[in-house]
Amino acid sequence: MSLIRTDICVIGAGSGGLSVAAGAVQMGARVVLVEGHKMGGDCLNYGCVPSKALLAQAKAAHTRAEPGDFADAMAHVHATIAAIAPHDSVERFEGLGVQVVQGFAHFTSPTEIEVAGQRIRARRFVIATGSRASKPPIAGLDDVPYLTNETLFDLTEQPGHLLIIGGGPIGLEMAQAHRRLGARVTVIEGARAMGREDPDAASVVLDALRADGVEIVEDVQIERVGGHAGAIEVQVKGGTIFAGTHLLVAAGRTPNLERLDLDRAGVKHDTTAIHVDAGLRTSNRRVLAIGDVAGHGQFTHLAGYHAGIVIRRAVLGLPARARHDHIPRVTYTDPELAQIGLTEAEARKRHGAALSVHKVGFDQIDRAQADGRTDGFIKLMVVRGRPVGVTIVGAQAGELIAPYALAISARLKLSAIAGTVLPYPTLSEVNKRVAGAYFSPKLFGNINVKRVVGAVQRWMP
Repeated sequence: MSLIRTDICVIGAGSGGLSVAAGAVQMGARVVLVEGHKMGGDCLNYGCVPSKALLAQAKAAHTRAEPGDFADAMAHVHATIAAIAPHDSVERFEGLGVQVVQGFAHFTSPTEIEVAGQRIRARRFVIATGSRASKPPIAGLDDVPYLTNETLFDLTEQPGHLLIIGGGPIGLEMAQAHRRLGARVTVIEGARAMGREDPDAASVVLDALRADGVEIVEDVQIERVGGHAGAIEVQVKGGTIFAGTHLLVAAGRTPNLERLDLDRAGVKHDTTAIHVDAGLRTSNRRVLAIGDVAGHGQFTHLAGYHAGIVIRRAVLGLPARARHDHIPRVTYTDPELAQIGLTEAEARKRHGAALSVHKVGFDQIDRAQADGRTDGFIKLMVVRGRPVGVTIVGAQAGELIAPYALAISARLKLSAIAGTVLPYPTLSEVNKRVAGAYFSPKLFGNINVKRVVGAVQRWMP
C-alpha cells in the first residue's frame, strides 16, 4: 500500500472542502483532496443548485399563469448543474496542483487515513464530508419507495400528487416548485411549519403557498407509511390518511460521519456533529472540521466561511476563531424569508428591556408598489444602536438581507445604514427605512431636540 505525504488532506469535495483545497494549494501548501462520491458535493448535485434551478422554472410558469413543462424544468436543472460542474471538477483542481484521490476515506490513526488502497499521512486533516437527508423512524418507511433531495431531481415525469414529510425550507421550497409545475402537493409537518422562523414572517410564506394550492398540515404525528410505487399512503395519529403518488422525505439532515472511523483518530463526536472549538479544531489537534459536520448549521455559505477560518489557521498559522451570530439563512420560496442574527422572540429573551423592535411593511416602499409585490415586511431588532437580528419576508428577501449581514458582521451601528444613499426606487430602500424607524422617535418626538431647534432658529442670522 503506497503512502502519500502532504501538508493538508481535505476529506470531502463539497463547497467547504473545495474552498480549503483551492485556497491552500494556491498559497503554496501541498494538498490532497479525497472525495468518495461526486465533486461539488450536495450543494452542486442535489441541493442549492438544482433546487434553485427548479424554483426558477416554477416561478416562470407561475408568472405565465400556466403549468410548466416538468421535463423541460428538469432539463434546465441538469443543464445548470452541468454548466457549474467544471468549476468543481477533478480536472480543475488537479490543474491548480491539488492531488485528487477518489474513494471513501477512513482514519487508521491520529495522523493517517486510508482510501482507495492508499495511505495518506498529513500534517493537518480537514473533515468536510457534509450531510445527507435524515430518515425519520416511521413505521413502514423502509417498505415503500420514497424520494430525498438526492433522488428527487432524477424524476422525469411530474408526480401526480406529491406527499412531503417535513415543513422546513427544503420541504416548502419543493412543495411550491412542484405545485407551480402542476402537481398536487401535501406537506405534513409534526409541529409548526417553518418552526424555526419568526411566526409573523412564516405566516406570510405559508399563506402564499396555500394560495398557490399547496396543502399544509401542521401539528400531526405520522404513525405509519404504506403502499407501493404510484400509490403511497401516510397515516397520522387519529386515523386520517393522506394518499399520493410520490413521497418526499425532507425531515432534516444527518452528518456524514459513519465511514470515517473517527475514534481511531481520537476525534470526539456524537450522532449530530463533530465536537470542535472556536477555531474549528477537534479533540485531535491535527484534525479540523467544517460545514455541516461541525454542528453550527448546514449552509453552503457557512461552509465557505469555515474554510476561510481553516486556511488562516492551518495554512498561514494565524489565530482565527469562528463566530456564528452573523450567518444569514434564506428560505427561497416566493416570497422569500431571510433571517440573520436573533429573531424577535430570541432577542426579547436575551436582551429584555434593552431591546427595541422596528417593523416596516413592503407596502411603504414605492418600488414594491410599482412592482405589485407589497406582501411582506422587514423587522429589525436593535440593542444600544446596533442590530442584533433582522427578519425579512417578501420579494428578494435573500438579496435584501446583505446590508444587515455586513452590519452585524462588522458590528456597525445603525447610523451607517441610515446614512447610506440608495438609488430610488429600489426595494433596498426598505433597509434604510427601517433603520430610520429606529432614529425617528429620537429626533422627531424628543422635546429636548425641539427646544434646541427652537433656540437655533431664534438666534441663527
